[in-house]
Amino acid sequence: MNKQAKNKAPEMPHKRKINFKALGRVVKMLYQAYPVLVPLMVFCILFSAAVAAIPGVFIQKILAAIELALKNQTPWVDAAKDILPNIITLIVLYSLSLISTTVFNQLGAYITQGFLSKMRCAMFDGMQNLPIRYFDTNKHGDIMSRYTNDIDTLRQLISQSLPSLISSSAVVITVLFVMLYFSVWMTLVVLTGVLAMLFVSKKVGGGSAKYFIRQQKAVGKTEGFVQEMMNGQKVIKVFCHEKEAQKDFDEINEELYRDSSRAHAYANMLGPIIMNIGNILYVLAAIIGGVFILTPGFENVSFSMEPFTVAILIPFLSMTKQFTGQVNQFSQQINSIIMGLAGASRVFELMDEEPEADDGYVKLVNAKIDDEGNITETNERTGVWAWKHPHGDGTTTYTRLMGDVRLVDVDFGYTEEKTVLHNVSVFAEPGQKVAFVGATGAGKTTITNLLNRFYDIADGKIRYDGININKIKKSDLRRSLGIVLQDTNLFTGSVMENIRYGRLDATDEECIAAARLAGADDFITRLPEGYKTELANNGANLSQGQRQLIAIARAAVADPPVMILDEATSSIDTRTEAIVQRGMDKLMEGRTVFVIAHRLSTIMNSDVIMVLENGRIIERGNHDKLIAEKGTYYRLYTGAFELE
Repeated sequence: MNKQAKNKAPEMPHKRKINFKALGRVVKMLYQAYPVLVPLMVFCILFSAAVAAIPGVFIQKILAAIELALKNQTPWVDAAKDILPNIITLIVLYSLSLISTTVFNQLGAYITQGFLSKMRCAMFDGMQNLPIRYFDTNKHGDIMSRYTNDIDTLRQLISQSLPSLISSSAVVITVLFVMLYFSVWMTLVVLTGVLAMLFVSKKVGGGSAKYFIRQQKAVGKTEGFVQEMMNGQKVIKVFCHEKEAQKDFDEINEELYRDSSRAHAYANMLGPIIMNIGNILYVLAAIIGGVFILTPGFENVSFSMEPFTVAILIPFLSMTKQFTGQVNQFSQQINSIIMGLAGASRVFELMDEEPEADDGYVKLVNAKIDDEGNITETNERTGVWAWKHPHGDGTTTYTRLMGDVRLVDVDFGYTEEKTVLHNVSVFAEPGQKVAFVGATGAGKTTITNLLNRFYDIADGKIRYDGININKIKKSDLRRSLGIVLQDTNLFTGSVMENIRYGRLDATDEECIAAARLAGADDFITRLPEGYKTELANNGANLSQGQRQLIAIARAAVADPPVMILDEATSSIDTRTEAIVQRGMDKLMEGRTVFVIAHRLSTIMNSDVIMVLENGRIIERGNHDKLIAEKGTYYRLYTGAFELE
């Protein structure tokens, strides 16, 4: 990863344009989530915007009345008849605007946080249904960034950018009509200046949107690297790799800094330029307005048909400032919207990932068997399981789950270019212990991945009690398989909760019984709070062996008929291994078991041992048979050959 950033081809620049598809989706989801509150909020925004633009009309009437009173020397009592109604109207409008703004702000906060909460739930719910392949091919830190940074840009989009854009658009349109009402010529002057503002906005602001989009991707890349380094801190320290790690981080961080600084440099440059163009336009409007007042022929060019006087010029200049200010605001929000939609697109990418396909229809059910061997389904947990197999003619048959697992001529590759397993056949009869031995990359773990249907085979068949596993619902298939991995995963919570993870409806007594079966009860009762001891950071306060025993207890409480032990003792010492092995021996009693192990001492008593090499089974038989053949297994056992 170190040098890739230097050697990779430069990315094509992103065009500065709004992703209308993502914007439409955000708006649609907002409306679907809050079909009443969202229209109400938009109404409040539009009303406040209109109130902000309309007062110019009433101010002009007030000024015109004052101007007329001074010109005709009318008593103020008479002039007040024209002035007071307009003042009262303004007070009412501003009061309503205050109420409207308050309602909008409260609704905005409620809708934004509620919507983001729903989005996070939808993301997590969708993520739970993604295939293992997705997590194998995407950095976990980048996925986490979608929940944090990208969701935060979405928050800014919903709470600030979109309302501001709606408000600015409404004010611009309203003010434009009022200005046209007062003077067509003066409005054309202002629009000419606005065109100049938009041209500069496009030229100067074009770069910021491109770099804002790059910034979002760089943030995800940075978080992915940091998460990777945090997980590998022990390796980094053991191999004194701190300086190299720092160097790699500096390169990635420099890329983020470069994109962020360029994005904000363009964005920060745009505001002052547009503001000063607006100031220049204000001065020009004042000068040209004065010329219009003094020049015959221009004073009556308006829809109101009133003479263009100082009473019109003053509110018109105020509206010019307001108009250019809103155009400036509009230009600023475009970049924020593009950045928010870049984050939204990354969120939608996660939500739109194809969920794990499951076309199975055979289910796993609790069963009872009468004296004649007939199987009936029951809601009680009986310890007897059966496959419920519906047929096309409407009938349903039940097959007792025995744990007979067979792989027949299986070919498989994680990618189409490289086949990992070649013509693999495995036969595990009920209650048998089948062991896999082979060098790293031989395909041992791949076989267990196929049994769980984390991946589907390219060719061949896998049958479970005579049923093709493609016909079994994945959740039911996995419920019938218990698995203990080399790398244990413990979750934040108590020891009891971690054991109960194997079966959520298990009682405390059943969890304790499972811990005793696994040999974990002894050390658990010596913990500060026993089974209520809180675990965090993947059980960092426990030894590797203790974590493995809890993992075995978790599998034991699930009480599955088939067990998979994937190098469950390879990372612990010999003394701890003996304790863990006793727990696993008890767990394996009466079950079909698949064992992957480097230590041959743990599999000597297996019914069948299969030696894999480059995705092919080269030897099979029990310990005595393979020793007698004096092949690869014999050389492994006698130390003449070691696994890599």
